[in-house]
Amino acid sequence: MKNRIFMYLFIFSVLLIIFQYVNSKNIIDKYEKDIKTYKSKQLKAEEDLRMMSDKTQELSYFTIDGNEEALTYFENQGFNIETLLPKLKDGLLEMNAYKGIDHPIVPYASMTESKIVIDYIQVLNHKWILTNFTDGKHWGELFINYEVNEVGEITYKLTDYFLYPIN
Repeated sequence: MKNRIFMYLFIFSVLLIIFQYVNSKNIIDKYEKDIKTYKSKQLKAEEDLRMMSDKTQELSYFTIDGNEEALTYFENQGFNIETLLPKLKDGLLEMNAYKGIDHPIVPYASMTESKIVIDYIQVLNHKWILTNFTDGKHWGELFINYEVNEVGEITYKLTDYFLYPIN
């Protein structure tokens, strides 16, 4: 009788150990699978971040923020960049408050009932600006030269422009 109890206990113990082993193995396999999944997601995220960083650097190449020589030019002239750049953009945006049908710098008249307005401005360097204009239906772009005199007054000169055709 005592031998049977020990045998049953032994069989029960072996079954319990097998159950524990299989259960632990399944848990470890799941964790390893999850770790591989997260590592692959992390590698993809790092690659995406690297690509976005490269793209950001590429896009900022033709901006005044990415042009150290242009910034140095203004600093050598004694201008504060943080106040000058908003002043450049504000000067163009103030032109949107014009009276009549002719915009002060856009060479096209509105072909809708809306006024033509400049809606996006990109300062390229210490001499050039690209802008986008629209009347709500038609739109185009301007290439503007600008100069800042010693007093800080800004003059804009339209260099080139185009209006996109409507399809």
